[in-house]
Amino acid sequence: MADRRDPLGRDRIRGSLSSNSPRPAFDGARGGPPPPIRVGVPPQMPTYQTPERRPWTQAPHSFPGDPPGQSAPSTSSAPAPIPGPSSFSGQPPQPGSSGLGRSVSRPPRARRPLADTLRTRGPDAPSKHGTTGQPLQLQSNYFKLLKRVEWTLYQYQVEFVPPCASPRLMQSLVAEHKRILGGFVFDGVQLFCASKLSNDELVLHSQHDRTGDKYELHVTRVAVVDMTDETGIQVLNLILRRAMNGLNLQLVGRNLYDAAAKIPIREYHIELWPGYITSIRQHENDVMVCCEIAHKTMRMQTCYDILRECQRHDRNYKDAFRKAVLGCVVLTGYNNKTYTIHDITFDTTPESTFDTKNGKISFLDYYKNKYNLRIRDAYQPMLLSRAKKKDARSGDSELMALVPELCQMTGLTDSMRSDFKMMRAMADHTRLNPDRRIERLETFNRRLQTSPESQDVFKVWQMELDRRLVDLPGRLLPQEMIFFSTTSNGVQAGENADWTAHFRDNPMFATVRLSRWYLVVPIRCQREANDFLSCMITAARGMRFEISNCEIVHMADDSPNTYVRTLDSIINKDPQMIMCVVSNNKNDRYTAIKKKCCVDRAIPTQVMVQKTITPKSGNVRTLMSVATKVVIQMNCKLGGVPWKVKIPLNGLMTIGFDVCHDSKDKSKSFGAMVATLDHDNRGTPKFFSTVSHHSSGEEISNYLPLNTVKALNEYRREFGELPKRIIFYRDGVSDGQLQYIYDHEVRSLVEKLGQIYKSAGVEQEVLLTFFIVNKRINTRFFDHRLNPRPGTVVDNVVTLPQRTDFYLVSQSVKQGTVSPTAYNVIYDTSGLKIDHLQMLSYKQCHLYYNWSGTTRVPAVCQYAHKLSFLVGQYLHQSPSNMLEKKLFFL
Repeated sequence: MADRRDPLGRDRIRGSLSSNSPRPAFDGARGGPPPPIRVGVPPQMPTYQTPERRPWTQAPHSFPGDPPGQSAPSTSSAPAPIPGPSSFSGQPPQPGSSGLGRSVSRPPRARRPLADTLRTRGPDAPSKHGTTGQPLQLQSNYFKLLKRVEWTLYQYQVEFVPPCASPRLMQSLVAEHKRILGGFVFDGVQLFCASKLSNDELVLHSQHDRTGDKYELHVTRVAVVDMTDETGIQVLNLILRRAMNGLNLQLVGRNLYDAAAKIPIREYHIELWPGYITSIRQHENDVMVCCEIAHKTMRMQTCYDILRECQRHDRNYKDAFRKAVLGCVVLTGYNNKTYTIHDITFDTTPESTFDTKNGKISFLDYYKNKYNLRIRDAYQPMLLSRAKKKDARSGDSELMALVPELCQMTGLTDSMRSDFKMMRAMADHTRLNPDRRIERLETFNRRLQTSPESQDVFKVWQMELDRRLVDLPGRLLPQEMIFFSTTSNGVQAGENADWTAHFRDNPMFATVRLSRWYLVVPIRCQREANDFLSCMITAARGMRFEISNCEIVHMADDSPNTYVRTLDSIINKDPQMIMCVVSNNKNDRYTAIKKKCCVDRAIPTQVMVQKTITPKSGNVRTLMSVATKVVIQMNCKLGGVPWKVKIPLNGLMTIGFDVCHDSKDKSKSFGAMVATLDHDNRGTPKFFSTVSHHSSGEEISNYLPLNTVKALNEYRREFGELPKRIIFYRDGVSDGQLQYIYDHEVRSLVEKLGQIYKSAGVEQEVLLTFFIVNKRINTRFFDHRLNPRPGTVVDNVVTLPQRTDFYLVSQSVKQGTVSPTAYNVIYDTSGLKIDHLQMLSYKQCHLYYNWSGTTRVPAVCQYAHKLSFLVGQYLHQSPSNMLEKKLFFL
């Protein structure tokens, strides 16, 4: 059904680019001359403006400190920049034209920022380890670092004279002095040595082995690093990455994949590359390695194959080719690097030439001489990729020119994702059950321990990795009781936290009589709509939800304009709700319906797809399950509540916040806030929602306090007083943003709440708990080689000592390994024990009314995501204020 277009369990879409989305070309419309373009060269390829110019990428397996025999070749000659796409002619630029070919000298690049350093847990804070629940003994996808690194790391700063902007060249120059430096890690600016150098200030001399250019390396000691702090942990991650090079893995993007173990799915012309995501971090008592299994989807076709298909099937093949590849990520096999395609130029072909230090050369000759690759089609267009952010920050603002023949497509198209059979075939390999996942993790550890190159790295750095997965304690929280009325004793949620079957025997907690509503249906869908309507009335009667017969409005066709005209005539009759049947999942009709009823007017709508309401094998009874869920949705949109759980806190307001980017304009985003207003445990909860539009550069902290004040005012209007306690769940935050969230959003929120409560005569501090909720994590738990049950809590061993954090498994999955959710309390004045916060968070996972089971995140977070997704993907503007008190977005 269309109202459930973003089903639970699917990864959220945060402004992701569809392969069908148009993208602006790099032309004069952007203002100024087009950016210069370089050929898609391998990491070791020399640059062509100056020998010291920084190449745009780095070798997949390069690591500072490699012995001279393994160091990457230095740079000397490479293709020169060629003009932008609007001026491609196959001729080299004239000297001085467009400012190309100038000698460039850049300062050394700045170090990357360190890991998140926000510490929200003081040394005298209460215990973060709860006691409620049944004790469990679990395993996790972590390996302990058995041999603690006792030595101290010495940090030096390296300055090159003359300046050098190429990381590859800088690393090779430093590697010449391995005997003097010993074991070291070099990131382009900072040098970390395991042993102290002879002097705090040292001058070393290096020579470019191909050009003969001489360099001085001024090495200055700046600090001593403890291996347990953020800098030390960063170095440990570099060491681990170096050790993994011994496994013959290929770096694709940020992660390492095993191309030799690829899994072909020939029926759908794709293959899966298995790989690993690893990280080292100081946890409660030990430094541990987290290892998660990953898969990279590769298509068994190149960009050239797509071009040929477009030429065979489309008259305007150029536009079709652009539509198919713009925004896609490709892999070039000659250097195992990924590029995003930003533009295509049909004016340049592999026969075109560009300048190098040794003269002009064509793309054909370049790839033949450098890689012994023969390009078959000399007249194919060239793909253009803009330099990545990390290179743009270093001064690179150029485009890379790539040959379609040599670019393998990665990822999936929208049509592939909608192919249920193909996605199921992929899931058979990617959704690993706990026992298979454990087996893969143990195999990875065994390979890492037995590889000679990996052993050498661990030996040099005095590191030893445990061969067993880490054991840790956990707890199973009691099952929640689901209440369908104020007088019932409630029913248990069950071991799988699913109470769908109980709706057969129980009413909904609170209902709103539906007497004025309309069913809009195209004539060709009339029979299915009538059958489904009968099922809805039957299902509603069993749940004591009064639904009167609706007025059916037939339409001759199902175009968006016809829906809009029909809705205009119905809205004037002041209906409670409108149900629309659509023939398929096309966005244009859904967008038109939602804009008309959510923005122009404030009428709750239910959109149903014809396929969803078509009975299987002609048996109408097969629709009862769908009808039950739709009836629950409709009741919620009118203001009803299907069930409750017991929350022993009076005067509680629970808030969820999430952000979604605008699918049309990436410079815009929408922040949605949904609040649940609970005055007492026996009453019916109320809801409040609001959406704020954020332009690029605007701070969310400007809107967060204002929207919270709106929710407080609504609470005061409903119950005559302010809430006694506020629980705030903030979703969509990465580790690197924690400090910003704390400094801006939390501080501004606390300040505003203090003003509101003080003006209301409340002198005590606001009882506020601010959670950061993160479900995009690599941590997994295993209970005797099985999935942990819903309600499993872990708050020790793999948690972080500087935080009050815990992991909660709130869902049950039928396939694969269940993913826990990480909760991080960054501000808390509630005075509640950690047990109470854990149980309260688990209770909130039972209150998402679009699914009669638990969700991965608290219900208010899921509501906020649902609302922000609706606005960012379809409405592109804030909905009507008249809908603020209803869950119209379900």
